[in-house]
Amino acid sequence: MEQNKAYAQELTPAANWKAVVQGDAYRFTVLTDYMIRMEYQEEGKFHDRATQLVLNRQFPVPEFRVIEESDRLEIITAHLHLYYDKKPFSREGLSVQLMEGYSVNGSIWHYGDAIEDLKGTARTLDNANGAIPLEPGLMSVAGFTVLDDSANAFLREDGWVEPRTEEEIDLYFLGYGHRYLLCLQDFYRLSGATPLLPRYTLGNWWSRFYRYTEDSYMKLMNQFAERKIPFSTAVLDMDWHLTLIPERYGSGWTGYTWNRELFPDPAGFLKKLHERGMRVTLNVHPADGVRGHEDAYLEMAKELGVDYEKEDRIQFDVTDPTFMKAYFKYLHHPNEEIGVDFWWLDWQQGMGSAVKGLDTLWMLNHLHFLDSGRAGKRPLTFSRYAGIGSHRYPIGFSGDTYTTWESLQFQPYFTANATNAGYTWWSHDIGGHQKGVRDDEMVVRWIQLGVFSPIMRLHSTSNAFYGKEPWNYNMQAEQVITSFLQLRHRLIPYLYTMNMLTHAEGLPLVAPMYYYHDTGDAYSVPNQYYFGTEMIVCPITAPADKETLHAEVDAWIPEGTYIDFFTGQVYQGGRRMKLYRSQSSMPVLVKAGSIIPMAGDFLTSHIQNPNRLEVHVYAGADGQFRLYEDDCLETTEPKCAWTEFAFSYGTQMELSVKVQGDGNGVIPEDRQYEVFLHGVNAPKQVLVSGEETAQWQYCAEKKVLSVIINGAGQTAFTLQVVTETVAVVSPDKKETIYEILHKAQIAYDLKEQIFRIVEQESDPMRVIGGIYELGLKAQLLGSLVECLTGDC
Repeated sequence: MEQNKAYAQELTPAANWKAVVQGDAYRFTVLTDYMIRMEYQEEGKFHDRATQLVLNRQFPVPEFRVIEESDRLEIITAHLHLYYDKKPFSREGLSVQLMEGYSVNGSIWHYGDAIEDLKGTARTLDNANGAIPLEPGLMSVAGFTVLDDSANAFLREDGWVEPRTEEEIDLYFLGYGHRYLLCLQDFYRLSGATPLLPRYTLGNWWSRFYRYTEDSYMKLMNQFAERKIPFSTAVLDMDWHLTLIPERYGSGWTGYTWNRELFPDPAGFLKKLHERGMRVTLNVHPADGVRGHEDAYLEMAKELGVDYEKEDRIQFDVTDPTFMKAYFKYLHHPNEEIGVDFWWLDWQQGMGSAVKGLDTLWMLNHLHFLDSGRAGKRPLTFSRYAGIGSHRYPIGFSGDTYTTWESLQFQPYFTANATNAGYTWWSHDIGGHQKGVRDDEMVVRWIQLGVFSPIMRLHSTSNAFYGKEPWNYNMQAEQVITSFLQLRHRLIPYLYTMNMLTHAEGLPLVAPMYYYHDTGDAYSVPNQYYFGTEMIVCPITAPADKETLHAEVDAWIPEGTYIDFFTGQVYQGGRRMKLYRSQSSMPVLVKAGSIIPMAGDFLTSHIQNPNRLEVHVYAGADGQFRLYEDDCLETTEPKCAWTEFAFSYGTQMELSVKVQGDGNGVIPEDRQYEVFLHGVNAPKQVLVSGEETAQWQYCAEKKVLSVIINGAGQTAFTLQVVTETVAVVSPDKKETIYEILHKAQIAYDLKEQIFRIVEQESDPMRVIGGIYELGLKAQLLGSLVECLTGDC
């Protein structure tokens, strides 16, 4: 393939020679204490080239010991012991044992053994109604996995690939035990970091397979704006282009020519969306190539030597650099010049290509991503998963799921578990795409999950009854959906910081519980996950009980003190619990000492750094948080600043705030801070930088103190709060129980009986004993017990 400097990549594929142990037909490279590259090639033709999977092998050389005799070789690191008989790799002749035991067989792998890993993710959820099988991942309870790089093509510095010419075995043994986060971070060092996403991708996306016109689309955007429902990304499905075409050209599935009947002025339309602060992506199905009806056909055919007089089809071939150069030049770049920000690549035609072993989807993702980064723009693409290594080409589109509770039930696990393949930026069809039945409650729960997912994209099919506009649902559902869509934009400061941490430190936004807790309970809640460094999310994926109007979820709360993000309920951890929530809420637990920055001005589609920053601090322990912000210019080298928050807990609590780096052009000078201190009693004194302030309020009902600090902007300040006692407090339990009973669809006399017991007894266990005697159904009893004992 010809050289293309536009796609140049920085690759460091050669390992330090000191890490290499080599013989005539074998080579081992000790990359870390836990990771060894294992190669076998009959003629000793080893390579030090980048591949589709591996970009970097320049790891610091760890300490290791080699024991070698004429017929055997041992390599010993701090955590691994490799045995090899110097023959062609075989089960009898090659094994690696972990120094620590994670299974009854001593955590030993023999060449060729099947790996029982924790799985990763899958290419698509198209037509899935519930759970589907997942592809292998990087993590295993047994403590080890193996990556096979033997068939992957070589990756050149200019971005193109070359097939391997020699048959060889090229494996990576990862023996990280239960150090899952370290395994992930080292995998990113090997395969390449997850890119930093543009800020707008973290807001709400409006997407629908629907025959919009420019007028109808703008009318819809106006309706959202009038209701203060923010969207940062507009997704136009295939009807932006001509789909009803003459039969001689085939179907309209593939297309690149704007439908001028629907969008008479594409540039003007895109400009209007940009003026609202929105970015735009267009759907493309490239498999059918370019036909004679397309605006770009004639010029493209001439350049490629296709017989344009006979209107021969320009065949799609992702492995042909001449075609791909014209593909971008004529089909994509002109649309980008008028305002298309990135592309939705909807490839569904299998895994083959003209190059043996090369997946067309992978190559499409790879080239589109590189092409989108021209002239220093932050690269981005939106496509399907193409195997391990796909984390380098976010964002993922998971496909067209059924609109059922079964699909909703599977998605939290599917999303969190994808981190086991390094794939952290999934975008799902939130609310379901097709089939299923109308269920307002299910849509509410799905949208709540979407807000606490990597990417929040509403989507559905063209069925006239499928619209996800909040006002299409009953009044209660509309209110909850609206508030959660607003919450998503309020969370962008937190999410954007996590975005940077994923990119720079390999800390995933979404992670299974066992990444941070090596205990059996952590594996028993597959739908529960960490959402950034400060939150644990327990999505509700089942209907509510008809009596209590609460839905339940089985949760595991780790050791420590936690406060619910929505209700303020305090929980003492180290236990399994059933959590119950009305439709307006879901369980999101925040550990004591956590700090969550949020936007206070969020009700437009613009996602700049906020003028009013909310800082939510959770009492009960010391804590700190570094807020990342940049100039929002969507470049690969932005101007940036970090705001450091440090909290000390006691009878005199203190929050210090200071900016690190140059905040000019990043942090608004007149920024207003509003600090919310959760789980505290009423203060005796509130001071800002040593001076007593009157700009505070205390909500006794919610146990929240709020303090306003004006004009702090880029200056440092401290907030001091003095209280009489050190205690993390929940909202009033009697009030909470009253609300549960008030809404419960049960006999009035029973409500009165229950509440009388609550009022008469102060000991929670005596209250539980009293209400247990009433023979309540499990859901009602469970919701009351949760309230009474959560903080015990």
